[in-house]
Amino acid sequence: MSSLSNLPPPGSTAPAADSRLSLLKTWLQGLDIVDVASARPASADASFRRYFRFDVLPAAQARYGATLVAMDAPPERENTPAFVKVDALLAEAGVSVPAIHAQDLAQGFLLLSDLGTTTYLQALNPDNASALYAQALSALVKIQQRSEPGVLPEFDRAFMLRELNIFPEWYIGHHLKTELTEAQGAELQKVFDHIVAVCLAQPQVFMHRDFHSRNLMWMDENNPGILDFQDAVYGPITYDAASLLRDAYVSWDEELVLDWVIRYWQHAREAGLPVHRNFDNFYKDFEYMALQRHLKILGIFCRLNYRDGKSLYLGDLPTVMEYVRTTANRYRELKPLIKLLDALEQRQPDVRYTF
Repeated sequence: MSSLSNLPPPGSTAPAADSRLSLLKTWLQGLDIVDVASARPASADASFRRYFRFDVLPAAQARYGATLVAMDAPPERENTPAFVKVDALLAEAGVSVPAIHAQDLAQGFLLLSDLGTTTYLQALNPDNASALYAQALSALVKIQQRSEPGVLPEFDRAFMLRELNIFPEWYIGHHLKTELTEAQGAELQKVFDHIVAVCLAQPQVFMHRDFHSRNLMWMDENNPGILDFQDAVYGPITYDAASLLRDAYVSWDEELVLDWVIRYWQHAREAGLPVHRNFDNFYKDFEYMALQRHLKILGIFCRLNYRDGKSLYLGDLPTVMEYVRTTANRYRELKPLIKLLDALEQRQPDVRYTF
C-alpha cells in the first residue's frame, strides 16, 4: 500500500481506469521492451497509483530480466516527478529501490525494475524477524546518513497537526459518530500540541513516511527493496523506525521491539547520526513519534472505510488503538487522551503507573 495520507476521494470509475491502462500499453508498445499482453496487477494501492507487472520480451531479457513493473500515476492526481527525485536520492544512499528504465512524466508512466512479489509482511516470522528488521534498520541508517535540509518538503508543525486532525474528524466523528464538546476539543488540542512539540524537538533527517512491512520487499541481495517513497519529507529522526517497529499491520512482543529499538539507536550513534545520547530520552521520542503516526492512522483507516468503501482496514484498528493506549498510559502529559478515549468508548479507566 502506498502512503496512507495520499488517498483518493470516492468516484474513481472503472472506465477511466481502463482508459489509463490502454494509454499505458500504447506507451509500452513503443518502447519494445515488454509483452503488453502479459499485463497483470502488481499490487494494490490506496492512492490513484496503479502498478502492473509485464513479461519482458525475450530479446530484452538479458538487459532487464524476466519481468518489469509499470507505474500508472495520473499526473493530475499524483506527483510522479517526486517519485523520480526520491528514487535517485535513495539509490545514491545505496539502498534497493526500483531502477527507472523509462519514463513519461507528462502521462504519468514509469517502467521500473521488479523488486519481487514477497513483502516483509508476507516474509516475517518469529525465526527471521530479528534478521529482517536489522537489515531494514541498516538500510534506514544509510538513508538518514545522506540527509540534508532543503532537499525534501519539511514535516513541520502544520503538517503534523494536519495529520493529527484526521483522528477527530474520521475516527471520532465518523467511526464513533460522536462530536467533541468544546472542553474535550480543547483538551485534545493540548495533547496534540504536546505531541508535536516533542516531535519537532528531534533532529531532522530524510523521512520515508511509510517505512513498514507492506512497503518493504524481501530480496536475496541488499535486502530490503523499498517502495512507495514518493511522499518522503525532511522530519524527525525516529519517525521511520517507529513506522517499522510499531507497524499497523504486524505487532511483536514489547521486549522484542525494545531490543530492536536499542540496536537501531546504537547503530545510528555509531554511524554519526544525531540521535539522543541518552537512550531513555530517545525512546520517549520514538514513542511520541509513533503516537503521532498512530492517531493519524486511526483516522485514515476510518476514512478508507467510510469515504472510500475499503472496509479491510477496520480490522487493523484494534492493533493501532492498543499502541495508542499503551503509549498514552505511560506519560502523565498524555493521560487526558486516555480519559477522552475512555469516555468516548464508554470504557472503565485503566489505572497504570506513569512517569
